[in-house]
Amino acid sequence: MHLKKRTRTCLAGGCSLLMATTGLFSAATSASADGTSPVVGYTYVDDNTAPANTIAGFDRHADGSLSPIPGSPFPAGGAGLGSGLASQGAIQVTSDGRYLLAVDAGSNKISVLRITEDGVPVLVGQPVPSGGITPVSIAVSWTGLVYVANQGTGGSGYSGFRLHFDGSLTPIPGSTVTVPDGSGVGDVFFNSLGNLLVGTRTGTSMIDSFVVLPGGRLLKAPGSPITGQGLGQLGSEFSPTRPWQLFVSNAHNGALLGTVSAYNDFFGQLSAIGPSPYADGQTAPCWVEISHDGRYLFTVNTGSGNISSYSINPDGSLVLLGSTTITGGGADIDARLSPDGKYLLVDGAGHNFVSVFAVNGGSLTEVPSSPTLLPTGASSSGIVNT
Repeated sequence: MHLKKRTRTCLAGGCSLLMATTGLFSAATSASADGTSPVVGYTYVDDNTAPANTIAGFDRHADGSLSPIPGSPFPAGGAGLGSGLASQGAIQVTSDGRYLLAVDAGSNKISVLRITEDGVPVLVGQPVPSGGITPVSIAVSWTGLVYVANQGTGGSGYSGFRLHFDGSLTPIPGSTVTVPDGSGVGDVFFNSLGNLLVGTRTGTSMIDSFVVLPGGRLLKAPGSPITGQGLGQLGSEFSPTRPWQLFVSNAHNGALLGTVSAYNDFFGQLSAIGPSPYADGQTAPCWVEISHDGRYLFTVNTGSGNISSYSINPDGSLVLLGSTTITGGGADIDARLSPDGKYLLVDGAGHNFVSVFAVNGGSLTEVPSSPTLLPTGASSSGIVNT
């Protein structure tokens, strides 16, 4: 099962949580649809609430608007932290749209929820221990292989699991790869073939690179971890159409000095593409999303309150197209495209809303109903769409 793959503000010197939702944004719409636009799918956010974690669910309408699924938010079964996670991919959805996987960072567990016909997520069994301390990111391969990134002291690293057809999640013996405490693991991500996996160390500005072995365990690539091209490697994503091309954000370079790196990944060994890294002229590009056709890359600049767009050349080199302001933005985190690629949805956790943009190639236009309020008390991380 393949999936694409976070609350913080990335400031000039780094990424830190901003959960002071101010009255300035009280005018944000609840984005309830007027009933004329049909529901075409669902959007989910890991609320990361403490002590009991919940999942916020929304009906996603054809015009890009969102409306809460009746009963939202839904119990996740574990505990959140109640404060932001310095990560990308805290919640994921399988490619068949059957299951959600969400981190319970406050209880060191992973929840699996079955998505019912009306979009309601229902917990499958009990949450499973994450294989470490403070899980923050999840990667799911089309093969059913799952890896979880943990960033907590005494249990930082990556642990593997198998997701079965019935939604049960079982650990793979001997799969855990530890990293030094304080590494600040920020993301874990498979390529589309499921044979390569990377993880980012935001705190120490490094990238872990692995080859995935047939049994699901990881083989560390020669030279891994590699030193990043700048400070604060955070969001990562392989091209969906060229699974050897990897893109990683460099979030902590300073005010207006953000960059995105492009690599070729051959059997886990990374080599820079062209004059990588590529500047975006903004502050704290933390989150990375790539169009389904592999032609465009979007990165959310958490410190600047906007989204930069790049075109991706066939060789993987990037060309900056410009930046689009997020209404009321700042403290915006994870971003994911709708399955049809028509909309980009951004988790604006610092101000407790979701923003929605219509996509036309590399051009973004915020829809009239945006932003949509998240549940009161959420400290959300991650966002996914079905």
